[in-house]
Amino acid sequence: MNVYDTVNKLAEELKQSEEYKKIKEAKETINLMPECKIKISKFEKLRYEEQLNSIQTGNSDKKKLGEIQELYKQLIEIPEVKKYFDAELKFNILLGDVNKIISEAVREVMT
Repeated sequence: MNVYDTVNKLAEELKQSEEYKKIKEAKETINLMPECKIKISKFEKLRYEEQLNSIQTGNSDKKKLGEIQELYKQLIEIPEVKKYFDAELKFNILLGDVNKIISEAVREVMT
């Protein structure tokens, strides 16, 4: 079996995982809630901008962090959004674990 066959098999396994199924279901629910979808997009945009700013400057914008935290508190009060965020976190952990395993396997040639 070559590497590409293995990766394609891994991709299919990921799509069969509980984490994938839950994030897909949660995302479909959110897509039916336009107001929530807009708020989530705003939250993700603010979070991304702050992460980028922090990386570039080495400092955090306390005002923006407060805004992000407040928006997050509002969002997780909505059960469907909380479910979406929880599913997203679990799926990202799964992807991170897979990436870590692959990275460790090839570490000696990458350093």
